[in-house]
This record gives sequence, structure tokens and C-alpha cells, in this order.
Amino acid sequence: MTAAEPLTDVHLDIIPRTKAERARVDAVTALPNDFSAPWPFEENSGGAQTVRPRDTADAFSQPAANLTFEQELDFRVGNGLFRRIWVSPPASTLASDGLGPLYNARSCQRCHLKDGRGHPPEGPEDSAVSMFLRISIPAPEPSQLEAYIAGTYPTAPDPTYGAQLQDFSLPGHAPEYRLDVSYEEIEMPLSGDEVAHLRSPTYRAADLGYGPLHPDAMLSPRVAPQMIGMGLLEAIPAEDILALADPEDANRDGISGRPQIVWSDVYDQPMLGRFGLKAGNPTVLEQTASAFAGDIGISNPIHPAGWGECTDAQTDCRAAIHGGDPEQGGFEIDQAALDLVTFYSSTLAVPARRDVGAPQVLRGREVFYDTGCAACHRPKHVTHRIASDNPASFQLIWPYTDMLLHDMGAGLADNRPEGRASGQEWRTPPLWGIGLSETVSGHSYFLHDGRARSLLEAVLWHGGEAQTTRDRVVTMPPADRAALIRFLESL
Repeated sequence: MTAAEPLTDVHLDIIPRTKAERARVDAVTALPNDFSAPWPFEENSGGAQTVRPRDTADAFSQPAANLTFEQELDFRVGNGLFRRIWVSPPASTLASDGLGPLYNARSCQRCHLKDGRGHPPEGPEDSAVSMFLRISIPAPEPSQLEAYIAGTYPTAPDPTYGAQLQDFSLPGHAPEYRLDVSYEEIEMPLSGDEVAHLRSPTYRAADLGYGPLHPDAMLSPRVAPQMIGMGLLEAIPAEDILALADPEDANRDGISGRPQIVWSDVYDQPMLGRFGLKAGNPTVLEQTASAFAGDIGISNPIHPAGWGECTDAQTDCRAAIHGGDPEQGGFEIDQAALDLVTFYSSTLAVPARRDVGAPQVLRGREVFYDTGCAACHRPKHVTHRIASDNPASFQLIWPYTDMLLHDMGAGLADNRPEGRASGQEWRTPPLWGIGLSETVSGHSYFLHDGRARSLLEAVLWHGGEAQTTRDRVVTMPPADRAALIRFLESL
């Protein structure tokens, strides 16, 4: 399958756009040329789902503003399940048992604290509960599915440790590893006699509990991302995302975004990858189910194994008592509960922009566009018109992403391919809400592994397709650089 072939959004009950609607969408999402004042609806980052910004840690934990009364009830129940602390089986609380035996966290909330970003461990005394290492090995030839989706890198799970490393375990089971992180400080001169300091990380899987890794094991650090606006990202038409792709850089602008194509276990067909740092899942439902199985060890209708991520080599883990309840179809979380967590994750509101008319913010917005940031961090999209009462239907949103894979250079490479993504490619992360990250999460760490301690450091790590843009930031007048960061903080 190539990007030119159609990918249908089968997960949504779509009402096709009319010719007139398509013309309106094209006009409203075109890149602007007037930067003198705020643009219409720019403050409403999540369209009708937008909520007022809060100056507390709850800024990312609000329900979308356009939910019905019944939908808000589902949101509240889903929130309870998202926060549920899972316990080891067997337990008297049948609805909450099934943890592990190997796991990264005991609840969704433990990784996505306050629905915000995770962070790397702050030293030997700090746990890595909101960060883990993905792991795979090169496969000698593509699987049947990989061969079906053209351009997919042939990989396989580590034969002993599976697809991700778990650093917690139930009593009687050894955890798989301990995440060890060290940093090298890099000094970077900037224009105006300014200096930035970057930290280059090295990751090690220490204290391995089940013997050595495969000699060809490839590790990728992953920090838990923020949760807001996921249902809106899911509702961006695949055809609109594919229209932004330019894998051969035909327009010679140095940007060659590529779509991630993945197999949907729910719909039994290839779909556009949207979620995860390399866009490895096509829907919020499948992203949620994967996290339950891999991060917490909770079986569900999409990932039914009671032992979660344990491999054939981990015999005690596979033989352990699991928490599948006959009243839940033999799963540790059934479809109804999984759907509620998915709905909660899909309808977490995006806070409104702040200070959109401030002179420094307006100047920073112009610098953002002139420098080339908008080539990947595409500001605006209009979601599908959806037949049901889906609150994401037909919204003008401002996520600042093209949802495509981009080569970010050797500096940010994890050297671990995933699907169509090479070891240097990552999905463009949405920027909405980024200025509230420290308010919500208590830190200002960014990028896939949290190495950047500020927005400026995050920008300075850009390479590959973004190298030219990054170099412009290095050499621009300090006032423009400060304005750029101020604009990002307003998102």
C-alpha cells in the first residue's frame, strides 16, 4: 500500500463533504499572510470543545465544552476508570484485579499524571513510572502483514523481553529491568552572545531480570505524552493528512512528511497511524487497549492475553493467576469499560489560547511562520462531519501538527524503526496546550524522551528536515527568538 491509495476512516460515521464545504475548508485552513492581529477563532484551539484556561494542575483534565449531559456522565465514569488503581489477582475487588504480573504503572493516571506529560527519572531515587523503553529486534524478512503494507520495516519483539520493558512486577516475579539514564551537557552558542545548554542522554536497561537482551536489541525511550484533544486528532480526515504528505520532497522545500500506515486489529485492514510517538496506532480505542495490555498488564477484547506483555520465555509470568472475570467476558477490562476510558481520553478538552493579541506573541507567531515551523506543525484542520452526536464533528481546530512522520536527524534518532517510521522519524507532535505543561505536570521537559528542559532546548534539538529551521533560530536576533518562545507558550 502506498500513500496514494485511499485510506478510509472506517472508525467514524462520516457525512462526506460537499464541494462547497470543501472549498470553505480549503480557504479557512490555508496558511495566512497577515500577522498584524489575532485571526478569527484562533483562541479556540479545540473548536467548540475548547474550555477556558486554568492556572492549576487541572488545566488538562476538563471535559470538552460541547458534551451533552449524558456524555459528561460517561466522561466522569471514564475518568474513574482512567484513575483506577489495579491490584494483583485474585482479589475481592473483581473489577480491579488483573495487574501485571509485569507492568510499568498501576493506573493510566500514574503515567499521564493530571493528563499531562511524563518525565525521565530525576536521579537514582526517582522512579521511571511515566517513562519506559520500547524494544525490538530486526527481523530477517517482513511478516505477511508487513509485506502487505509497503515500506514497513521488518522487526520482531525481543524473544525474552517482548515489545517493551516493564520495571515493576508482582511479588514472586522479577521486574524486567531498571531504567538508567545519564546525560552529557552540550554547549550551543546562539546569536547575541547567548548560550544554550543541551543534555544528550544515554539509556541503559540495567539490572535485567531475565537474562541478557538479544544482541541486536533496539531500544527506544518513550515519555508519556499529554492527553488533550485526542478525539479531535482522530477526526481529522485521512485524505487531508495524506494531502500534506510529500515523501519525495516534490516541492523542494526540504520537508518530506510521510504517512504512517498500520494494521488495525479492530477493523482488520490498514489505516492511517495517528497515535503514539511514531503514530503506531490508528484510533484512540486501539491506543487505549495497547496501553492497558503493555503498561498495566490488563487483558481486554483487543489484547486478550491475561499475562499482558509476558513472552514465551517468561514461563512463571504466563503461568501466574490472572484476573479475567467471566462476567466481563473473561477479560480484566471488558469492552464497555474500555469504551468509557476511550471516550474519556477522546474528550479531554483543549484549553483556550492565552494572550493572543499581545505584541510579543503576535511577533512570535510571525517568526514561527517565517522560520518554517508551520511546514510540519500545521496550524489548522477541520474535522470530519460525523453523523452521530460525536462532539468532534466539523470543528475548526488548531493543533499545530500535520500528523506525519518526519526525519528529525541523528541527534533525536532512537535507531529503532516502527512500522513505516525509520529510526530517525517521529510523528509531528501537536503543540496545543504546550505552554501549560509546567502548570499541569510540574516540569518543562519536552521531546519523546524528556531530554529538553525548555521549549528553546526542544527547538534546538531539531535536525534532519528541520535543520534549516533550527539554524534560523540559532542565528536570528535574540528578540525574535524570545518572541518565538513566547508564542509557543501562548499555545
